[in-house]
Amino acid sequence: MTTPPVHTIIFDIGNVLIGWNPRNLYNKVFDTPEEAEWFVNNITHLDWNEEQDRGRPVAVATELLVIEYPDWEREIRMYYDRWTEHFSGAIAGSVNVLKALDATGDYRLLALTNWSAELFPWARENFDFLEIFEDIMVSGEVKMKKPNPDIFLHLAETYGLGDFSGCLFIDDSARNCAAARSLGLDSIQFVGVEQLKPELKQRGVVV
Repeated sequence: MTTPPVHTIIFDIGNVLIGWNPRNLYNKVFDTPEEAEWFVNNITHLDWNEEQDRGRPVAVATELLVIEYPDWEREIRMYYDRWTEHFSGAIAGSVNVLKALDATGDYRLLALTNWSAELFPWARENFDFLEIFEDIMVSGEVKMKKPNPDIFLHLAETYGLGDFSGCLFIDDSARNCAAARSLGLDSIQFVGVEQLKPELKQRGVVV
């Protein structure tokens, strides 16, 4: 069976187009990288963070965590008080790929991001390349998050993508890519622009 040509490319944002890592903040807070690593993995862990991505208010999330770990109150409150320090800026190589794809005029460009609805306006204000996208589906706004199938199905319905034939998804998370593939959405796990370009070329997308 012939694979249909790619007509729609869906980008994740965090760690594909914008560098994000709470260790960027906590490496300033703790004396050693090992202490910062432990705190991020065990206190402000991914499962807690992703509930904000699914729509939980950051103030509520903070208070719940302080109640659970009162000895870490100071460091927990820093998570959102200084949350812009999690970011390392635009990832130039992949942003250049996005701009090159836009310049061809051949592709529909969408984004699907796990991000708090309260906090995403900051990204729009600080990274003007996000205006390239036809639209950005923000998990906190739709109250769903990757890798759950419902957000991919909502994406398909919202933008008329059908069974995802001719669509391509780019995300840094292996589990998000696996979830997308299980629904018929071809995916590239992003590890860097030097890996991304050949994988795009394999699919007939040359930039």
